[in-house]
Amino acid sequence: MSIPDLNLLVTLDVLLAEGSVARAARRLRLSPSAMSRALARLRETTGDPLLVRAGRGLVPTPRALELREQVSQLVQDGAAVLRPVEALDLAQLVRTFTLRTSEGFVENFGPGLIARVGEEAPSVRLCFVQKPDKDSAPLRDGLVDLETGVVGKTAAPELRVQALFRDRFIGVVRAGHPLSKGRMTPARYAAGRHISVSRLDRGLDRGRIDEALSALGLEREIATSVGGFATALALARASDLIASVPERHTGILREGMHDFALPFAMPEITVSMLWHPRQDADPAHRWLRGLVREICAGEVKAAG
Repeated sequence: MSIPDLNLLVTLDVLLAEGSVARAARRLRLSPSAMSRALARLRETTGDPLLVRAGRGLVPTPRALELREQVSQLVQDGAAVLRPVEALDLAQLVRTFTLRTSEGFVENFGPGLIARVGEEAPSVRLCFVQKPDKDSAPLRDGLVDLETGVVGKTAAPELRVQALFRDRFIGVVRAGHPLSKGRMTPARYAAGRHISVSRLDRGLDRGRIDEALSALGLEREIATSVGGFATALALARASDLIASVPERHTGILREGMHDFALPFAMPEITVSMLWHPRQDADPAHRWLRGLVREICAGEVKAAG
């Protein structure tokens, strides 16, 4: 049996990523004619045209789309195998990691994470950036090293995902609010004026809370909509509005307020961390992921 030319995997990976013979040639520092010959070899080897003309550009065939994630992972795994192993010296590590998280995550887990990083790797810096959407592009493009949150359906399939903790939604009102006394019922909850937390691109779309109430024949009044849980809690603290937020994700933000279990069934959510496969084998990134897991596990255990 003949051994296939594994260099073609690198060529195929770049071609599928760029979707252009000319751009792929520039990236691999080949002439356009050499890249065209490589594409011809790939077509012969796979028995599929892979990239076909559509107007002035090229589009991938179904077979190419099927191969794209697998080929990308094979190339990255191969690069990791051939990369020299270096012992990680945390005392000498100089690096800035960018983490894309919610405000609540920073408030609750940031202090512990920063303290541990300072103890173990004093020259490492953490840069927390806001998470206005679930777009995977910042991770894919290398603008973000690590992201936390609930994994959405639009997350890129190649991303690595690891669960950090489970959480549930609770109701929160200011101290002394009428709902802070007496038995909570679905009707009492629905009768209040509520703060909806939704991203700007979703507007006032109905969420799982509204669906749960609808199943009981109830509907809540949305007085205002905000983009994050921290803002929702700030408004609830200064008014009679009701905020419904994740319990463990907002522990510090809720200090001095009254919270209660939602009086109807709601599924729990899983908060995870996500990263791109290119970072998977990096020793410093592995260390950071380990710290995030430990800090979240410790805080959640303490909260429980």
